[in-house]
Amino acid sequence: MSGADQNFDLVVIGAGPGGYVAAIRAAQLGLKVACVERENLGGICLNWGCIPTKALLRSAEVYHQMHRAKEFGLSAGDIGFDLDAIVKRSRGVAAQMNGGIKTLFKKNKVTAIMGEAKLAGKGKVEVKTDKGTETLTAKNIIVATGARARELPGLEADGDLVWTYRHALVPTRMPKKLLVIGSGAIGIEFASFYNTLGADTTVVEVMDRVLPVEDKDISAFAKKQFEKQGMKILQKTTVKKLDRAKGKVTAHFEADGKVTTEEFDTVISAVGIVGNVEGLGLEEAGVKIDRTHVVTDEFCRTGVDGLFAIGDIAGAPWLAHKASHEGVMVAELIAGLHPHPIKPNSIAGCTYCHPQVASVGLTEDKAKEAGYEIKVGKFPFIGNGKAVAMGEAEGLVKTVFDAKTGELLGAHMVGAEVTEMIQGYVIGRTLETTEEELMNTVFPHPTMSEMMHEAVLAAYGRALHI
Repeated sequence: MSGADQNFDLVVIGAGPGGYVAAIRAAQLGLKVACVERENLGGICLNWGCIPTKALLRSAEVYHQMHRAKEFGLSAGDIGFDLDAIVKRSRGVAAQMNGGIKTLFKKNKVTAIMGEAKLAGKGKVEVKTDKGTETLTAKNIIVATGARARELPGLEADGDLVWTYRHALVPTRMPKKLLVIGSGAIGIEFASFYNTLGADTTVVEVMDRVLPVEDKDISAFAKKQFEKQGMKILQKTTVKKLDRAKGKVTAHFEADGKVTTEEFDTVISAVGIVGNVEGLGLEEAGVKIDRTHVVTDEFCRTGVDGLFAIGDIAGAPWLAHKASHEGVMVAELIAGLHPHPIKPNSIAGCTYCHPQVASVGLTEDKAKEAGYEIKVGKFPFIGNGKAVAMGEAEGLVKTVFDAKTGELLGAHMVGAEVTEMIQGYVIGRTLETTEEELMNTVFPHPTMSEMMHEAVLAAYGRALHI
């Protein structure tokens, strides 16, 4: 790269779903952009997170449905799976998406630089590549370095007996007796995958319910379904330590002041994430860091002129789509446009376990805590013709409204394909839709989306099919 080529309007550090989208949008707006990535274009999401896990879960879903063939008047014999082939497909999907970003960068004239980046003074980024060190200059810099798995003392992964999500994505063997520590999205998705393939699965959660960020009714419904599938769920339980021996791990559980032990052959630790803030020169540049995350304002500004932070490194919610939207917002801000700040309460969260879980906005309890007088609607999947016809009659849709204004405060769903339906409620919240507008919307029949309509009607005592 020549000296002239090292001057940019924008340098993005990190090519995950926040960084690569920011780079593309800025380039679309006419800025000269470089994007630095130390590992894989697409970051964790495309290579070691969102996308490859969905490929694994799809294989598990198909395997599960094959076992249900008789319910649908079909026959299927000799049903089995090849774990290596399942993983190979997943890695192939990730590779395809990675290649897609290379194409998009080329199309939009984004300069991709593979290497390790560090802030090197105002408007400067130092990049260590396999060919040496380069210095890039830019008026604006976006830090989008993401996050990694949190490791607790005594529960550290070794890649053999104790895994992180990375090990769980490319397993060298099929677990027979599996312990999953943590029942957030990552933990419960892997629990669902391996349990469906036949692992004897136990999930431990320190909080009082699985999927603790979800509405209590959704968590309770999901827990019943998980247990019906054979999972063992331990709530309000802490893993104090893991004793490792050849081919086995003895977990020490503490609940209600009592300690018990149980042996497993595999443990997956999914106890949260920490931001990748080290080695970037952030604090030296004057950036404030709080518990491994960069402190920003509503426009992702760090307080240091020309320096922005987006995505997981900038804190909750730790979601790829939040990172991407922040990337667009910051790119437009840098280009002189006037974007709207993101409203975290209007960003949906989706978990792709079986059954799926999706939500947006306030839970019933959070709405009450915030002082709202509320109306709550619930509609079960069993009341929907399409769900019954699909053989997916186990599920629930729940809505929470402000009783005074009719504002949709929150929507929460558990069941088949709810991750595809939640966007209807997200649009409703973004447009500040009231209950009357949702009631007067004609939903097509027969669709599972009709349950969304019924859950609105139910909040006002008007549900038709329950």
